[in-house]
Amino acid sequence: MTLAWLVVIMTSRLSRKSAGIPMIHSMTAYARIEHKSSWGNASFEIRSVNQRYLETYLRLPEQLRSLEPALRERLRKRLSRGKVEVNLRYDVANDSGAELSINQDLARQLLGAANWLKAEAGQGDIALTDILRWPGVIATAEQDMDAISAELLGAFDKALDQFVEARGREGSAIKEMLESRLGAVEGQIAIVREHMPKVIEWQREKLTSRLAEIQGELDSTRIEQEMVLLAQKLDVAEEMDRLEAHITEARRILKKGGSEGRRLDFMMQEFNRESNTLASKSISTEITAAAVELKVLIEQMREQIQNVE
Repeated sequence: MTLAWLVVIMTSRLSRKSAGIPMIHSMTAYARIEHKSSWGNASFEIRSVNQRYLETYLRLPEQLRSLEPALRERLRKRLSRGKVEVNLRYDVANDSGAELSINQDLARQLLGAANWLKAEAGQGDIALTDILRWPGVIATAEQDMDAISAELLGAFDKALDQFVEARGREGSAIKEMLESRLGAVEGQIAIVREHMPKVIEWQREKLTSRLAEIQGELDSTRIEQEMVLLAQKLDVAEEMDRLEAHITEARRILKKGGSEGRRLDFMMQEFNRESNTLASKSISTEITAAAVELKVLIEQMREQIQNVE
């Protein structure tokens, strides 16, 4: 086996493998497809926005209402969340070659009734065009609606494929943004961890100076007790550890892919809880600024996650 063939085989395997990897999908997307046939033209439009559950709204011509169960089933199999609207436009070709036929019995009855009315009234004219316009007098050969329905379902499958692909592309963009913000959250955690020893030392010096002013002679045991209490009050190591654990879990969810919007939204609530605790313990400008930046990053992620399926 040559090197070129080996490269081709490995590339093919990698592409098939990557194609099967679950990915994050957005709930916002749009797709449109046109279908032309001998019987006429049709077009499908599919659009969706974020929604807590899956809600489908179908606008179909009356003569194609029978397609509704099949369309809903296809949507249910491919989508799990979002408010989805499907619009089908259906136009029958005027030159479809269908032959006109006249219902002679009905036309004869209508003509006889019109002549009788004319004779009774002693006046009036009979307009043959009015006879022809009477419902059921002129008919066209019935179209094969089963064949048309099969074509339309095939067209809908193509539109749905495009729609899901559009959701995937937007989901990939959201995933990149979330990963970027998670990295920024890690950066803020590092800033807090770097400044905490300096903050504790500054507070120790401040407490020592204040006790010296009050007592003159310092009780080392009392100072240590106060420092322990202060350190417990200001300690944010637990919050930092939890934030780092949340980052790991959020990345795992993003890597897993699939319909994980609700799980990611829950993670944002946990992120926000820890950032609020950090903000309440802030006693330096650096840590306060980090807490504020954390809340901004978390809110940016939360807004984007509202669109994740």
